[in-house]
Amino acid sequence: MKSVLSRQEPALLLKKTPEKGKKKRILVIAGPTGAGKTKLSLSLASIIGGEILSADSAQIYRGMDIGTAKATPEERASITHHLIDICDVSTVYNVAEFYKAAQNALREIFLRDNVPIVVGGSGFYIHTLLYGPPAGPPSIPEVRKQLEKQMEELGPEALYERLQILDPTYAKTISEQDRHKIVRALEIMTLSERRVSDFQKPNKLYENKYDFRCWFIYYRKERLYVRIDARCDGMLKNGFLEEVRELEKKGIRENPQVAQAIGYRQALEYLQTKQTDQDYQNFVMKFKRASRQYAKRQFTWFRKEPLFRWLDCDTYPLDRLKEIILQDFEQND
Repeated sequence: MKSVLSRQEPALLLKKTPEKGKKKRILVIAGPTGAGKTKLSLSLASIIGGEILSADSAQIYRGMDIGTAKATPEERASITHHLIDICDVSTVYNVAEFYKAAQNALREIFLRDNVPIVVGGSGFYIHTLLYGPPAGPPSIPEVRKQLEKQMEELGPEALYERLQILDPTYAKTISEQDRHKIVRALEIMTLSERRVSDFQKPNKLYENKYDFRCWFIYYRKERLYVRIDARCDGMLKNGFLEEVRELEKKGIRENPQVAQAIGYRQALEYLQTKQTDQDYQNFVMKFKRASRQYAKRQFTWFRKEPLFRWLDCDTYPLDRLKEIILQDFEQND
């Protein structure tokens, strides 16, 4: 893990207009679920005149509030947020659309002379923002829907096995749990008649555009898992199951991509049971386990991201985290 900055006196934190020809800076705050990204980002935004750009693949959907731990309406009223509540749950939304919307949001934020703070744990979304959208033809709803139906009927193992046969090189880069990537890979090959691995990968940062300052905040796993379990309990207490029941009425099951989101998938499965006490206990166990497994995948993903510096929340309290991040942000290179 990468070392943090040496301790210095905090810089005077004022909004600054970048010098002519200097790259505009963007803060990126990533981390596993339950690490405290929202609290940190809101505090940072209040200090430096920031606006928050969500890089969360589930927070874009209206009604998915409790299960995605969205910032509260009061928090969003105090700090401008982008790419939250922009789609109905029945609408398919992909990373290319996120990239385009994020670029538009960044331009708007800079026009107001504010600081973009990208916040989220969706590694694929953040990677796309840093390096550009993945290559390949645009999605076609009819083809995507057919593949997603096959995913539901046959399961991820069967479609992953098909991907291994058609494009073993790309298949090695993902797992059979990456349902969305499997479907997208098969869609690309269906539409283009080329292997996914034949497309050139985006590998160039926006050297002439932005200066990304990227941080990954985390707790050590033994403590993080306790926080995640408590977070799940809190969501249930705050009405998570009632939220999912309402989303059923709005068509969440019609969108397999959304219906597979952590917590929502387990809740939808539970709602199809007799809902006995044992069914509920099994649901809670699966919900917590899936959340912990997701956090583990987030660690794995961001270890491969070279721009990110890691900050241990067990070592640094919130005020020190802010100090480190803001010192770096204000440095003149």
